[in-house]
Amino acid sequence: MKKTILMVALSIGSASASADFAECLIGLQQEARARQLPDHIINEVIPGMQQQSRVLELDRQQPEFTQTFAQYMNARVTEGRIERGRELYRQHRPFLDQLTREYGVPGQYLVAFWGLETNFGSFLGGMPTLDSLATLACDERRAQFFTTEFTNALELMHRESLDPANMRGSWAGAVGHTQFMPSSYLRYAVDGDGDGRIDLWASEQDALASGANFLQQLGWDEGFRWGREVTLPADFPYEKLGASTRLSVTEWAALGVRTATGNPLPAADLQASVLLPAGHRGPAFLIYPNFAVIMRWNRSESYAISVGHLADRIAGAGSLIQMPPTDQPALSRPQVIEIQQALSDRGFDPGGVDGVLGSGTRAALALFQLNNNLVGDGFPDSATIAALLEGRGGI
Repeated sequence: MKKTILMVALSIGSASASADFAECLIGLQQEARARQLPDHIINEVIPGMQQQSRVLELDRQQPEFTQTFAQYMNARVTEGRIERGRELYRQHRPFLDQLTREYGVPGQYLVAFWGLETNFGSFLGGMPTLDSLATLACDERRAQFFTTEFTNALELMHRESLDPANMRGSWAGAVGHTQFMPSSYLRYAVDGDGDGRIDLWASEQDALASGANFLQQLGWDEGFRWGREVTLPADFPYEKLGASTRLSVTEWAALGVRTATGNPLPAADLQASVLLPAGHRGPAFLIYPNFAVIMRWNRSESYAISVGHLADRIAGAGSLIQMPPTDQPALSRPQVIEIQQALSDRGFDPGGVDGVLGSGTRAALALFQLNNNLVGDGFPDSATIAALLEGRGGI
């Protein structure tokens, strides 16, 4: 009897979700009509969209926000990926040098993005792009953003005469060797191989050239690197941590920051910030304006550091001097929510209670630590969590 009731409940829930999705598709047709897309797209393509439950699951489990820095970076900046990146850098060197002259972006960065996005084209993603975007457009969490991306994908399909069945990519709708969202494809993709078409799925040169154009348009500062690993003095002022505090390299040097090998930093007026993605036990990074450009490609500090370090390794640099500790447990979304709520209750604003350990939460944690005689690195280590949740139970 209980099983029958459960099956009926699931059936009702499924029917309700299907009805909601069908109603949402009508709204997407109206959006497409406002964009003046062709009638056959509005009347034939959109009604055929299928809701993808797996997309919604993956949207809540993004590795940038559910893995520790060590887990994230060690899974992406591997020896195999470094060697393959160096091989492809040599193979494409004449073309990459041409792109550097035209766009100002060194080739090793383009190869690094390629490596992190699709493992150099070995996996472009298998999710149906239009279905994925329609699913996310009909999910209230980020409906407005994905509604725009869905209609952009339809416009892209029309402009490039693409078969919807061949439009496949990530669960979030990113496509091609460099995983461009449809809006980026429309605005920044260029014809790198000179065949008169822009095909980020089939043409490596189109993808690399588009990546170079994208980074240039985002503000890449020619002649400068992304950042570098550094060492911090024992008396480092942790209240200056984070991307919101920018000092010149010369000023950081005066505070005792040195290169990863302990040498003095060069005197420079270049603005920089200090990050500790794994807390004070892990590596420290001095990040420059190009780091913010990488963050505009993907809003994850772990991703941006991984791109920068992989680019350095492809260009011949060695591994990090201070490796991130691997004994730090990953926090689940409910655990992060509990931390954020505790911070808020104690008067330290985390910028929202959303289960994402982002910059706002890290800044609030740092303030809490500094007010409780803890190392103010903004990292939720066991001592910080114990002090924060004292008397509350939980984690």
